[in-house]
Amino acid sequence: MKHYLLAVQFDYSAPTLPDDEIQTVYGDVERVNEELQKSGAWVFGGGLLGPDSATVVRAQGGNTTMTDGPYAEAKETIGGFWVIRAADLDEALAWAEKCSRACGGPIEVRPFDDETDAAEA
Repeated sequence: MKHYLLAVQFDYSAPTLPDDEIQTVYGDVERVNEELQKSGAWVFGGGLLGPDSATVVRAQGGNTTMTDGPYAEAKETIGGFWVIRAADLDEALAWAEKCSRACGGPIEVRPFDDETDAAEA
């Protein structure tokens, strides 16, 4: 089984949803999380704080600098993620579709490299 990162692309410039809609999204995401766990595809997942909470660490040569985030100026950044096990890309994309419907945003699907998967086996 390969590992895939399903990254939630969150638009921080979009208007904030009303509380009742946010609660609906949380419930929908929780149901997808439960389905992932029951299927055995679940490895790990979580939501992230906004990019303003980030610290960028850069080690170059003998120097290390730490800068308050965000590193890149972008209206869309990773707002959360799942790491899943899937037999192939098609299966990962099917999970991404469910995740996108649940959280109401786009999901970027990226496979881990084969060396990472071999180390986890």
